[in-house]
Amino acid sequence: MLFINTRPVGRAKSLTQVLEQQAVEVYSLPLLELIPRLWDTDLAHLYDQLPQVQVVVVVSPSAVQFGMDQLVRSGLALSDLKHLQWIAVGQKTAQALAEFGLDSVVPEVESSEGMLQLPVLQNLADDASIAFWRGEGGRQFMMDTLMQHGRFILNFVLYERRCPHQTLQQQAELVQCLSEHNDYVALISSEASWLNWLALLDTNIQLLQKGHFLVLGERLAHILKQSQQQMYVQFKVSVLKDLKTATIVQLLCSGQGNA
Repeated sequence: MLFINTRPVGRAKSLTQVLEQQAVEVYSLPLLELIPRLWDTDLAHLYDQLPQVQVVVVVSPSAVQFGMDQLVRSGLALSDLKHLQWIAVGQKTAQALAEFGLDSVVPEVESSEGMLQLPVLQNLADDASIAFWRGEGGRQFMMDTLMQHGRFILNFVLYERRCPHQTLQQQAELVQCLSEHNDYVALISSEASWLNWLALLDTNIQLLQKGHFLVLGERLAHILKQSQQQMYVQFKVSVLKDLKTATIVQLLCSGQGNA
């Protein structure tokens, strides 16, 4: 089996090590890298309002780090935010918050849909304010859904996401690798990752037909199925409830991971 590990460099190592121990061929291809946003007056204004919100939604460990870095710049202290309810998209994000002494709730399914089902969001007052610590383009569906229900959103865009330059340089090598295999499994953790994957294949879209894509959440699975219809290609899609190494390995070893 060929497994394409698309996680960012800092988060890919443990999954690669476990799979290689099980004799799985792993091709490392991070599809996203994160670039922190520079401090500006808009960000300063958002931080000024932060102590008055009811909930802070944090979408990744990187959002925790970048958000805390800017918190220092804002002049606020962690003690100013202790009374807020924190929501972490997954256990890794919750652990990152815990390192700053902040407790958070985590959805069972680590996706926008999973977070929207949390009682803390379901039971909010109609005029509640919610802050999002996120990257450019991330969790737009979740924010739009909450705004449609009358919630006031403070949108902290703390970093940009882009395809790493090193990955772009691997394009020809990737196409060659996929061409030499009968099938492959690829991890797709976000819509941005999927769009970068499609851009890498570009004039080799037929290689999608060899793929089995492990995707995070039902909404992302729907996006891939829309791509199938639009591009007239068929490939296999399986849904992950989280991005834990154990969850991914279990899916692969269950037989569902055989493309």
